[in-house]
Amino acid sequence: MTQGMDVEEQDDGVARTADVPGGVLVAHDGSDCAREALQWAAGLAVRAGYPLHVLRAWKITTAPQPATWEPGYVPPLEDFEKAVRDELEASVAAAELDPALSVTCHVAHGAAARRIIESAARADLLVVGARGLGGFAGLVLGSVSDQLVRHAPCPVTVVRTGTTLHDAGD
Repeated sequence: MTQGMDVEEQDDGVARTADVPGGVLVAHDGSDCAREALQWAAGLAVRAGYPLHVLRAWKITTAPQPATWEPGYVPPLEDFEKAVRDELEASVAAAELDPALSVTCHVAHGAAARRIIESAARADLLVVGARGLGGFAGLVLGSVSDQLVRHAPCPVTVVRTGTTLHDAGD
């Protein structure tokens, strides 16, 4: 697993978009749907011979607490970014993907749909879970997934909960 080359940074030094030069990009927010989308995307990437890029878009309100956090102290954004990257890399490692698969983890600070769409500019395929951590449990498609289907610059696959690797065309 390699660390992503993040291309657009603001004055605060955190990445806003990710450089995804082709291959399969999968959005990952830590939800069960995202874990299933990661497995599905990895299976497809192995069969197609594509690299896999895993992206987590984040805001300070959705980031895990950095190790430097203390009561009365708000750590710099770089500390939150590191905590997000560490959590994402741990999630990807826990997925026990095919070791032959080229996997790159990326993080992007900002609104999820916007950051994923911007990062997918050169991807061959964008994969996303049907629903993430937010929203209403009764919805079939979450708000971010809906925006990605409507506005992504590449083909999009939405993976429903309960989808197996066999469903990807084994």
